[in-house]
Amino acid sequence: MSGVSEEDPSSDFDRLETPPGGVPVVVDTEAGLEELLSALRSGEGPVAVDAERASGYRYGQKAYLIQLRRGGAGTWLVDPVPFGDLARVDTALAEAEWVIHAATQDIPCLAEVGMRPRALFDTELGARLAGLPRVGLSAVLEYYLGVTLAKEHSAVDWSTRPLPEPWLRYAALDVELLVELRERMERDLREQGKLEWAEQEFAALCDFTGPPGPEDPDAWRRTTGIHRVRKPRSLAALRELWETRDEIARERDVPPGRVLPDGTLVDLAHRMPTQASGLASGRKESSRTRQRRAEQGLLRHQRAWLAAVRTAAELPEEELPEPARRGDTPPPPRAWAEREPAAAERLTRVRAGLAELSERLEIPVENLMTPDVVRRVLWRTPDERDAQAVDAATAELGARPWQRELVVPILVEALAAHP
Repeated sequence: MSGVSEEDPSSDFDRLETPPGGVPVVVDTEAGLEELLSALRSGEGPVAVDAERASGYRYGQKAYLIQLRRGGAGTWLVDPVPFGDLARVDTALAEAEWVIHAATQDIPCLAEVGMRPRALFDTELGARLAGLPRVGLSAVLEYYLGVTLAKEHSAVDWSTRPLPEPWLRYAALDVELLVELRERMERDLREQGKLEWAEQEFAALCDFTGPPGPEDPDAWRRTTGIHRVRKPRSLAALRELWETRDEIARERDVPPGRVLPDGTLVDLAHRMPTQASGLASGRKESSRTRQRRAEQGLLRHQRAWLAAVRTAAELPEEELPEPARRGDTPPPPRAWAEREPAAAERLTRVRAGLAELSERLEIPVENLMTPDVVRRVLWRTPDERDAQAVDAATAELGARPWQRELVVPILVEALAAHP
């Protein structure tokens, strides 16, 4: 779990450096799992949940440690790797509300091991709706409980085995106060008249799946810099290179960017070299680390890159990928004034209205309604522009009832003013 980066905590706050009950032993055996299940079933109330991944160290976003804490059950640290899935833990928690900080980061990796909340309270999202200026876990705990957490190990390689005791202490602290934080935050949201809004957001999060994974046949189209690749043959090369890199990364269990940066893939797709001597180019990566990785990756897997380019070069014309179709996706806002002046005027008017509403309610603009929904409605306007039609359009795009109640009048006004 990660959130907004924090400054050094003020001495005015109590610093919690170790769980009051000590650091739990990691559950990594069937006997330990049975003990955990028994404790969770005998516990009561919400369950605090967190997960640690090895982002930047391993392929994918799988969980390498799961933290659970429930009233009457205590705190538990679970290594999911030996178990394959944790569906039995999910069943034991079927009736419990989950309390998570920044749920969109953890729900996908928890779902991968068979765990998904039926009811949820997200303390990071709740903090946004409550108007807190900083929403990282330490900052939110400072605000509501006057406590700050030791956060020295947030970016470590959680696939390390055995996990060092200081890391486990850090992990246990992440769930130590979540349920108490949830109670204080719920009270605050209720007093502000925002609790129903928060509940709608939390309910929607229970179905969150995250972005498409590498198994998506169009995943290669999300390569950074792909907009610079225009020719179908070069697009074919990029696709072959991306798939080759993904296979290498999966086999080595490292992030694809550590095999070869996206920028280098795009460069190779443009040039389509046919010999090893042509793999290197004068292109410089954005940092020394990325430059070194690019040079090492080109050298280490040069046969694979040349084979990918050769495959693309030999494809029949009818098998070349088509340029990405925009569909109903609006162009970047900076292009609106030239392509559709009325839409640009609508967007300017709505942005001003949302900024005023955001300041008055102390809710970030992006939480009032996602920018993508706003842009889609303003660019491809509904056939009918009355409130009912606009409300239906935003609902179809996933806006919650509380968002539509607040924002649809602003959209309707802009559509009427700049038809």
